[in-house]
Amino acid sequence: MAEIIAVSVSDTRGVPKRNVSSAELREDFGIVGDAHAAPGARQVSLLAEESIEKMRARGLDVGPGDFAENITTRGIELPSLPVGTVLRLGGEAVVRVSQIGKECRRHCAIYQQAGDCVMPTEGIFVVVQKGGPIVPGDSIEVTDE
Repeated sequence: MAEIIAVSVSDTRGVPKRNVSSAELREDFGIVGDAHAAPGARQVSLLAEESIEKMRARGLDVGPGDFAENITTRGIELPSLPVGTVLRLGGEAVVRVSQIGKECRRHCAIYQQAGDCVMPTEGIFVVVQKGGPIVPGDSIEVTDE
């Protein structure tokens, strides 16, 4: 079963996010209280724990939120989801995949340490179609909504 293992937010852009016990997704906005929340194609970012493990295998001490992702997942191959895929997060929230990966304009601290970073190729972005609360442990399912 695919699940959310961490929810993370930050007050400013360009810094690692801090893990929180819960968050509220707002339709066509993102996570309430996160610096990246705004209408547009990149409202919420997701990265798989399996991707973070690749960087740990290179000797980095990293975890959920360190790649500035909002939602860290387990058990779902995020980069293989086509743009347009709809996901239900927990009991209420519904998001649609809007972008796979991203262009890094400047290399982050993780790239400086390892010479590589997984977020540009393995992270995804979604837009919120239906808001609702999310918490670590919530299920993630592909849906037709």
